[in-house]
Amino acid sequence: MLSVQWNRGWLLAVLCLGVLVMNADAADDVAFPKLPKGAGAIDADAPKTMTKTASGLKYRVLRKGSGKKPAASNMVEVNYHGWLPGGKVFDSSYQRGESISFPLGGVIKGWTEGMQLVGEGGMIELEIPSELAYGKRGAGSVIPPDATLHFLVELIAVK
Repeated sequence: MLSVQWNRGWLLAVLCLGVLVMNADAADDVAFPKLPKGAGAIDADAPKTMTKTASGLKYRVLRKGSGKKPAASNMVEVNYHGWLPGGKVFDSSYQRGESISFPLGGVIKGWTEGMQLVGEGGMIELEIPSELAYGKRGAGSVIPPDATLHFLVELIAVK
């Protein structure tokens, strides 16, 4: 009789653990960002959760690109929209109405790492921790010290 109770106890524990794991996964779902005017569509099968890299960068590919992925040594042309936690937009090429080109290795570490994860024509959402962005110094009056940065980026071209 003791082994039956023990087995039921283990079964109950395993079932409870399964429910906790499923609920933890659901809690990791993140709403898609509001797309700025001029942005392309998000894929119907885009992930609802973010992936975290070893460096601490969080990302999800919102639209798979069919072109090549850039290397840190490439020039890229992008449209982007950046905001702080709480939703305050600090910069947006969409709002300016023009894309921007730059050497991928010449920007903050989170951009350099993240943009290598999406192909031309793709869209990626980045959540960049402070240490991969501007750190304790911040960036002028626009980005406070120790700020996590959020970006929606469409990769137009790898040059």
